[in-house]
Amino acid sequence: MKPHHKLDVWKRAIKFVEQIYKITSSFPPEEKFGLTSQMRRASISIPSNIAEGSARNSSKEFINFLHISQGSVAELETQIIISKNLQFLDSQTEDVLLKELDEISKMIIGLQKSVRK
Repeated sequence: MKPHHKLDVWKRAIKFVEQIYKITSSFPPEEKFGLTSQMRRASISIPSNIAEGSARNSSKEFINFLHISQGSVAELETQIIISKNLQFLDSQTEDVLLKELDEISKMIIGLQKSVRK
């Protein structure tokens, strides 16, 4: 298995964390310990679980961590939609974030298939 820092999906997920941090910095101050914190933690969880899984000794463990990462994708997707519904995000920003998150999700699925082989 490749070291995590050489995985394209890990690199892309790291950049996505940066986007989430920038976007949530404009959320209302009262959301600091609510939605802002939740979205940041979920976004960080995606590359973190990819990294942790790639450091494990077996493919089975790696795949398990990729499943956890995929769960964080679903969690963050939900939070992005809620943010739009609460008018913390405009429709264009929501679309951009959801499209990028979908691409990351597809890459995780592809990595899972590759590790299974």
